[in-house]
Amino acid sequence: MSSYNIGNVNGPANFGDHGQIQINHANPDLPTMMDLAARLTETLRAEYPELVRQGEIIQAQFQESAEDGLPPNRGRIRSALETIAIAASAGTGSLAFTQQLLTALGL
Repeated sequence: MSSYNIGNVNGPANFGDHGQIQINHANPDLPTMMDLAARLTETLRAEYPELVRQGEIIQAQFQESAEDGLPPNRGRIRSALETIAIAASAGTGSLAFTQQLLTALGL
């Protein structure tokens, strides 16, 4: 038996020291996500006006989810967030909101 410390290795097998499985991505709090998407769009208007359409796509998906009661279209949201993440500079509010949404949705 080895005593080698492989560190915190998280993955599909969830092995390693202190590995944790996060299961809270399935149903994020919709009102919070809608607020976060609105704040992202506002920040995009100030920092990257050419990306505002991506923020509006995200907001529309959450609004549609609120209206029909079904989960939001994660594919469309992921595509819009990836577009923003590619264009947004490090240290900007746009990138920070994008990362928060990606983490909250488990994307």
